[in-house]
Amino acid sequence: MHLFNFKELSNQELVQIVDTALAIKSDPQKYAKALEGKTAALIFQKTSTRTRVSFEVAMTQLGGHGLFLDWRTTNLTMADISDEIQYLSRNVDCIMARLLYNSDLNKIAKASRVPVINGCDEKYHPSQAIADLITIKEKKGTLSGIKLVYVGVHNNVANSLIEACTKTGVKITTVCPIFNESSRDNELLEAARKTGLWESTLDLRGAVLDADFVYTDTWVDMEFFTDPKYCDEKEARIKLMMPYQINTELLEDSNAYVMHDMPIHRDYEIAADVVESSSSVIYEQAENRLYSAKAVLLKLIRG
Repeated sequence: MHLFNFKELSNQELVQIVDTALAIKSDPQKYAKALEGKTAALIFQKTSTRTRVSFEVAMTQLGGHGLFLDWRTTNLTMADISDEIQYLSRNVDCIMARLLYNSDLNKIAKASRVPVINGCDEKYHPSQAIADLITIKEKKGTLSGIKLVYVGVHNNVANSLIEACTKTGVKITTVCPIFNESSRDNELLEAARKTGLWESTLDLRGAVLDADFVYTDTWVDMEFFTDPKYCDEKEARIKLMMPYQINTELLEDSNAYVMHDMPIHRDYEIAADVVESSSSVIYEQAENRLYSAKAVLLKLIRG
């Protein structure tokens, strides 16, 4: 079994992963040797803070070993991906790959003898969405019936969040003036639409008014945010998206918790004072990436 997105998981299996993560968080010592003697290869083509820390620490705290592999310092940069993965997968029990392109993830999975986890690509970010569900259930005690509003660019995070929410009974509204075409997955969106739990709108104030959670993400992919070649596109996006910033004025009549998957660009997609406000659960949400990683690793390595 691989974890690229949630298409191959039943609703019950996804909820079970969330509940496993919460159980691990409440009693970490019970799982301290759960992956003893196991090794996960952690491949990074994209930069990372939370994905690297969460999966590496998760393997350590579960009694195993996380082997960090920077794409640029391996022969993945010059050799056939399939050849390298056929070798690598003979040495490890699992592969987590954080890549630029979903097509490369498919090549890795096809060649691998062990489970492959999508640590983020241009289409999906499943381990983040699981951490989001953990955070929602911690705060509300349930997933079913909760209302979440995602505000920003429709991207990989939005895809996984839509899929995760609609599979677990969370009603999600997306407010997305921009759609990243590289992230488009019509099959995923059609399946979500059929549940009746996903809708899209540009009425930001109306959507936020009765939300339990308001969630935002960067308007510009992190690898392009400081790239001078992307400057014109960045400025165009900021001009279009600034009316959709999460700020105190927007939230003045709302009791919603505020979420952000990080890294944060303060005073762009979210005002700095909101990040530090009492309604923010951003750092708890980020902490839950560890328990998301643990639950996913257990699911794929132990079954």
